Amino acid sequence: MPVYKAPVNDTLFILNDVLGLDRYNNLPGFEDASPDMIEAIVGEAARLAEEELFPLNLSGDQEGCTRNDDASVTVPKGFKQAYDAYCQGGWSGLAVPPEFGGQGLPYTLHSAVGEYMSSANMALTMYPGLTQGAIAAILVHGTDEQKQTYVPKMVEGIWSGTMNLTEPHCGTDLGLLRTKAVPNGDGSYKISGQKIFISAGEHGMTDNIIHLVIARIEGAPAGTKGISLFIVPKFLVNEDGSVGTRNGVSCGAIEHKMGIHGNSTCVMNYDEATGYLIGAENKGLAAMFVMMNEARLGVGLQGLSVAEIAYQNAVHYARERIQGRSLSGIKAPDRQADPIIVHPDIRRSLLTIKSFTEAGRAFTLWTALKSDIAHRSTDAAEKQAADDILGLMTPILKGVLTDKGFDHAVMAQQVFGGHGYIEEHGMSQYVRDARIAMIYEGANGIQALDLVGRKLGLNGGRAAMALFKEIGDFCEENRADEKLAFYTKGLKKGLNDLQASTMWFMSNAMAKPDNAGAGSTDYMHLFGLVVLGYMWAKMAKAANDGLANGDPRSDYLETKLKTGRFFMEKIMPETALRKIRIEAGADSLMDMAAEAF
Repeated sequence: MPVYKAPVNDTLFILNDVLGLDRYNNLPGFEDASPDMIEAIVGEAARLAEEELFPLNLSGDQEGCTRNDDASVTVPKGFKQAYDAYCQGGWSGLAVPPEFGGQGLPYTLHSAVGEYMSSANMALTMYPGLTQGAIAAILVHGTDEQKQTYVPKMVEGIWSGTMNLTEPHCGTDLGLLRTKAVPNGDGSYKISGQKIFISAGEHGMTDNIIHLVIARIEGAPAGTKGISLFIVPKFLVNEDGSVGTRNGVSCGAIEHKMGIHGNSTCVMNYDEATGYLIGAENKGLAAMFVMMNEARLGVGLQGLSVAEIAYQNAVHYARERIQGRSLSGIKAPDRQADPIIVHPDIRRSLLTIKSFTEAGRAFTLWTALKSDIAHRSTDAAEKQAADDILGLMTPILKGVLTDKGFDHAVMAQQVFGGHGYIEEHGMSQYVRDARIAMIYEGANGIQALDLVGRKLGLNGGRAAMALFKEIGDFCEENRADEKLAFYTKGLKKGLNDLQASTMWFMSNAMAKPDNAGAGSTDYMHLFGLVVLGYMWAKMAKAANDGLANGDPRSDYLETKLKTGRFFMEKIMPETALRKIRIEAGADSLMDMAAEAF
């Protein structure tokens, strides 16, 4: 049977030692996030994840969701109770402003505990997770009345939320949408159309579901310029805030999926359902991207989360499974064979995953901190700088962490050999669940194109240049530190590859745009490698400082340094390969006629 233990010590090391969260106590919400408070919150989140959510992960996958004859949906046994425990603990409102029933704590802390929940039960965590994106969109673009009507009950968890974007003929290119909105004359609209792939679209765990739906108002411009966003509740809301009559929205079917079986991914039918405009007419794209960007960061976290739990189970198996003898001599003379963890290739797999998850965790929390600064700082320059990095990192975090999350779930499954292919060990589920994260909220090829085609050149390349300078300055400032030299030299070489590839795009992509498209995925991963390497350099510095100051966690810190050394030695050199691929251009991809494939 699978195992899971939340990586509390690693989270606290990143929050306290690497990021120094206590240095930001001038920001709203951070004043209450003392190290003791953070440790208490993280510890309680770990308990909930391990004891309430994780035991339902395998059974929820096996049972799945059922659409009933009345179009209602039954979720797996135990999900409702676990969901209630999550909501009663206040986890839905951890980072939401207090005036809407939240606790106002840092989004960074929300991300930290979100990893545990997603590792423990990705399908279940998606129910409150999608609500977060809906809350964010309403808070940014909704009227005061809409905020007061919907957000407090969504924060409390008695109402949930969804995102309704995709249609059968229309995925990434939302300008093709057909769902229409007809004004009722009283400020509301009749929404008609069909949406597919709607996570948590129907279920019975909350009293109401607040669907956020993009549609085109009659007579609106074609394409993305004519998109508007609407609140379409499952049940209409009375003037006193109570749940009223059923709206014209229903679940037409549950998608038969490869994974995340415990989440009700639905086909949603809108039959002149009453909807309420969020923001201005034809300006729904901006409001939609508030949801999308929130969701993309959450999906990146899913990639990390699945890799972490798959890794933990692979380590557990590798310590117990005996097979063959060590190449350097017998390691377990009292047993018929040595445990497979002594074999170099098994260790290569485990250390590849371990070095990724630890850097990925730091990457996620570092990015979340940028979000907090961007939204909470009163310093205009600081806000802009943080927002720049947040925008640049969003496609990288989503694309790289989910690509590698799936790769590493497969790698962990391989450690099990044939047992990894058997459902009872749980590894198959991790592989199946991880796969969707590469696809939804913008497939990773789209993330790469967004990075190269839009984010990289935004504001004259201001964000990329600032980050290149930050990483370069770190290397220069620590150049004389012999204990960090191995990390800074590897990081500087990776940064040189990234800067050279960026310059190559500038010289070769304007005249021939296919060069940008051909190299975009390699560039996204090259950029991701450099950021992960930067995280390792920062973690190594914090670990060395701790050891020099007599930190009692010496064993942990020494292991941290050994893991980072593996990454810099075995993983970081991949930047050179990515650079070669980018500079090969598009000719070999585009010269072949479509008929020749």
